[in-house]
Amino acid sequence: MKKLIFLWAFILASCSSGKLAKVNGVSFVSSGEEASQQHIDPVLKVSANYAAIMPFGFIRDMGSPELVFNSDHQWYGERREGVKQYIEKLHINGVSVMVKPQIWIFRGEFTGNMKMPSEEYWKKLEASYEEYILLYAKLAEETQSDIFCIGTELKTFVNERPEFWNNLIQKVKNVYHGELTYAANWDEYAKTPFWSQLDYIGVNAYFPLCEKENPTIQTLSEGWQPWKTKLRELTQQEGKPILFTEFGYRSMDFTGKKPWLVDRNQMDVNLKAQANATQVIFDEFWHEDWFAGGFVWKWFMQHDQVGGHEDNRFTPQNKPAESVIRKQYAQVRKSSR
Repeated sequence: MKKLIFLWAFILASCSSGKLAKVNGVSFVSSGEEASQQHIDPVLKVSANYAAIMPFGFIRDMGSPELVFNSDHQWYGERREGVKQYIEKLHINGVSVMVKPQIWIFRGEFTGNMKMPSEEYWKKLEASYEEYILLYAKLAEETQSDIFCIGTELKTFVNERPEFWNNLIQKVKNVYHGELTYAANWDEYAKTPFWSQLDYIGVNAYFPLCEKENPTIQTLSEGWQPWKTKLRELTQQEGKPILFTEFGYRSMDFTGKKPWLVDRNQMDVNLKAQANATQVIFDEFWHEDWFAGGFVWKWFMQHDQVGGHEDNRFTPQNKPAESVIRKQYAQVRKSSR
């Protein structure tokens, strides 16, 4: 009953005063420089009301417990001082923020498979990760950031060390009093054990939709239906809204086949496929009461220097998909902070 009450409270809040409290977000990529107004203006132009700020921590390999973060060797925007400056600049411009610490393993190995070889190494990783998360949870509180994400795509870590995660959530709640989520991978979220302790079911929404080289709106929409059913069932079961902590598509052929691919392949650029897939995710989810919104992956500060018609990567910048996003986000007024 409490779960249903929570979900209904979210739905009623979304509809009060004619406002739709959707997160219309971008994943704001860190840089080596301070964020200036020229970096924020494109975010405003696309009508985003949220940005995810991502201070990365780095690990040497899949079995290493040494997490490097807030280091002088990192870019300005990946350190505490830069994260704070980015948040403050976005807030001045009326953009809400999700602070989303993420781990990067050397050569881009998948964090969900990270597993320590011994109890000693697990303990070292836990101590380092707790320090990392609490550093940025305290910063999120200091800057009055709206959402804090306790982790991103850490399936094995979560499954192997449940007691650590339960304790970590309580420690985060002691220092941060905003809303909490966790960014579960698309093949992980259904078994993530601690949704009841958080405010949003966070999903990195790289669901496989179809194997077509040039997917149509209809094909992509049909591909979403089984996944959408499962997401709806989980939100009813847990009594928490779904938040796409990441969503997006490569501007390339077969974009709906394995949307999680980050390799630098030579697949032909397909701008229409990216635009179609982006439109479909809006059509399928943004009108649903149990859906909180999401963050486009990904958005670079140097807007005029990225993306474009010869780029087959994720960013929608300077591509038809950017226009799709702008049109959708412009439909929804920013909710009160």
